[in-house]
Amino acid sequence: MHRISAFLLPLLLWAVSRVHAAASPSPQDGDDDDDGSGTVWVTPHDSYSSSIGVLGCKIDTNRVAYWPGAVDCDRICVSLAYEDRSVHLLRVDQSQGAYDVSFDAWNYLYTGRSAAEQPTAGGAVAMQYADADPAACADLLHTDGGGLPLSAANSMNFLASCLARPDSWVAKNHVLYNILDPICAWGHDEVCTLDWPSANQATCPSSLGDPAALTSAPVYNIRYPSGQTVVASSGEVVDAQNNGVGGMGKSVNLFNLVLMAAFTNWLVRLS
Repeated sequence: MHRISAFLLPLLLWAVSRVHAAASPSPQDGDDDDDGSGTVWVTPHDSYSSSIGVLGCKIDTNRVAYWPGAVDCDRICVSLAYEDRSVHLLRVDQSQGAYDVSFDAWNYLYTGRSAAEQPTAGGAVAMQYADADPAACADLLHTDGGGLPLSAANSMNFLASCLARPDSWVAKNHVLYNILDPICAWGHDEVCTLDWPSANQATCPSSLGDPAALTSAPVYNIRYPSGQTVVASSGEVVDAQNNGVGGMGKSVNLFNLVLMAAFTNWLVRLS
């Protein structure tokens, strides 16, 4: 019974995140992303999810767009700007109408600071977006070769639709893992192979879809509006994580800079 309850917890958290998306403010009439650019009213989202099974432990979950419209095999990357700041975001989830983005991305665009350092509460903010070449989101993908990390057990419907378009970006740039859920709580952190179209099921070193507890690749959320960092699968509060943002929206540690300068000066004096 305990094993079943533990297995259901991350799935319940995922479901809660979908309710949050549905309850978020909708964009104003006339705002949509069909033309590939424009203005949208952007709201913060603090729980990673992916309707196509993109694995949060293999991407920068602080740079994700949760937008209306089905996730596309080519339009996987979008740029978002506010005032003099901009970020690139992965479009790997579908909302019920809201233009949500990761809390950290929203906070950085709105204030210039990371949500983990200086969290800010607020609602929908008008921001400018534009579809971007997937190459612009390359640093958000933490896989060998820069492929989109997908669940071998639960992403096949989406992947098959992309493989049916062999020239699409996802068809040419994906990696399958034997991990069951987007928050990487179950499965095995191992790469699988797919002999498409001869087979429609991946082959993995371990049994495909084995619900083994996975603790080596946690996904972290930054809570809104507190800015606390928590483990997505359990809600455990942990220290702030460097999630691969590359310094964008994060302040420089002044103490480390002073220490480095002093050490460099000492080396010069010795030479």
